[in-house]
Amino acid sequence: MGTPAFAVPSLEALASAATVVGVVSQPNKPRGRGLTAAATPIARAAAALDLPLIQPPTLRGSEAQDAIAQWKPDLLVVAAYGKLLPDALLALPTLAPINVHASLLPRHRGAAPIQAAIVAGDSDTGVTIMRITAELDAGDMLLRRSVAIADDDTGATLTARLAALGGTALTEAIVTLRRDGLEPAPQDPAIATYAPRLEREHGRIDWTEAADTIARKVRAFTPWPSTFTALGKRTVKVVHARADLGANPEDAPGTIVGIDETAVRVATGTGTLALTTLQLEGKKALPAPVFARGARLAAGTRFDG
Repeated sequence: MGTPAFAVPSLEALASAATVVGVVSQPNKPRGRGLTAAATPIARAAAALDLPLIQPPTLRGSEAQDAIAQWKPDLLVVAAYGKLLPDALLALPTLAPINVHASLLPRHRGAAPIQAAIVAGDSDTGVTIMRITAELDAGDMLLRRSVAIADDDTGATLTARLAALGGTALTEAIVTLRRDGLEPAPQDPAIATYAPRLEREHGRIDWTEAADTIARKVRAFTPWPSTFTALGKRTVKVVHARADLGANPEDAPGTIVGIDETAVRVATGTGTLALTTLQLEGKKALPAPVFARGARLAAGTRFDG
């Protein structure tokens, strides 16, 4: 059970290591100007692997639950499916319902663990294969594998690496399950943190935050929801930026304090944020100094957040 590209390596790993009796993905959604229904990445992968696929609009009804029950699964494997599973499905597999979660649980439970790890400044993250329970991402951990977060990792690059790691970890879990079994380890709820689903408004820059926090959000929220600010009535996307904590201007947060050949420098709550690539809504991304000349920006101009 999965939907986005993150889940594809897990499906491919399952297809190589076990017999996949069926695949469940969320319904295809209209995309583009013509609003043509585009197949989800998992739907495309299932077709390429010639696997049975269903895409029910809900899992609460008997139709979807009966269809999955007819497959008589030993394991029910979830990887970024996007919806909570009802109790009837959790009770269905003869072995267990398991999840490929993109964090080192119990840190960053929830829908956006990859972005949360970057925003938090974590030095590493990883994948946890866990048993699914009714409580969100709180089940026993069966296997954890970690990876370092690079200084230039974005939400996109880290998602790709964790997707691959998820497939590897899932293969290892299945091999271990067949050979010796997996030893469940309970999570410590006292150290659990949560990563709620991202909305577009999460990308709006709060210039009173520290420069390094904003810079991490720029990386974490690439490609979505992206980070953006207002310049008058126009929306400007900050595509790339870096923090300069050694500079602490007295200007109000959001004020441009300097423009040079490499960056537009903006005062924040702590330090200066060097904007290196900017994009006006509906236009192409430009090096920030080029953008500044076209928009006639100058020291003293203020972004509104």
